[in-house]
Amino acid sequence: MTVTTTDAATVSPLDFQEALDLQAVELERTVSMLRTLSPQQWSEATDCPDWDVHHMYLHVLGACEGGASMRENLHQMRAARRLRKRNGGPLEAALSAVQVSERTDITPPQLVERLDGVAPATIKGRRRTPSLMRRVSMGIDGPVVEKWTLGYLVGTIYLRDLWMHRVDASRATGSELLLTTEHDGRIVTDVVAEWARRHSRPFDLELTGPAGGTFGSGDGGEAITMDAVEFCRLLAGRGEAPGLLSEIVPF
Repeated sequence: MTVTTTDAATVSPLDFQEALDLQAVELERTVSMLRTLSPQQWSEATDCPDWDVHHMYLHVLGACEGGASMRENLHQMRAARRLRKRNGGPLEAALSAVQVSERTDITPPQLVERLDGVAPATIKGRRRTPSLMRRVSMGIDGPVVEKWTLGYLVGTIYLRDLWMHRVDASRATGSELLLTTEHDGRIVTDVVAEWARRHSRPFDLELTGPAGGTFGSGDGGEAITMDAVEFCRLLAGRGEAPGLLSEIVPF
């Protein structure tokens, strides 16, 4: 069988509206998975330090409620800046802490219903981000120190965050991780392309599984074969790896 290798340089980054389409599907898959969890599974530890499954999805719920309401978004950002001023550290970590701490009284069943209910408003609210605002650049202090556009944050990063937390929950609980070429494969392909742009070195990459594919750039580079989800986990900092796999891609 002939294997087609995709030149990573030819992969276009996710368009903002495409990223929001993928977010809508990702939220549906998330809610479907969460509905299957037992009370014990909600208490399982995840790859996110200090978070069990329940706390991790309190963060997700907070992010979605911030996306659905400008007032809630502004409240969270103000509270996060105050927390960072007191404790230091990245703003992203302070924002996540605020989202969790303000929702700790929400039970898992309530969380699922609330997330299901807010999901359409989250996608609608994020889609309304004006084109001019999406081009605004902002400083980021974690997990990388660089500048992002608001569109990249609201579209691509929020999508990756949702997707990786579904991976985290599946690993923590043993739940089936639904993966398809059309949805998860597009997310992984975008990650591969950004990873290639960030390290700018030749490589041959074979990612296995429903979300995988074969990618390359240049000649004589590092050859890597591994599961597509594990590849993304390593780039997101969930584990350590040598060589090109040590290049961080933000999630």
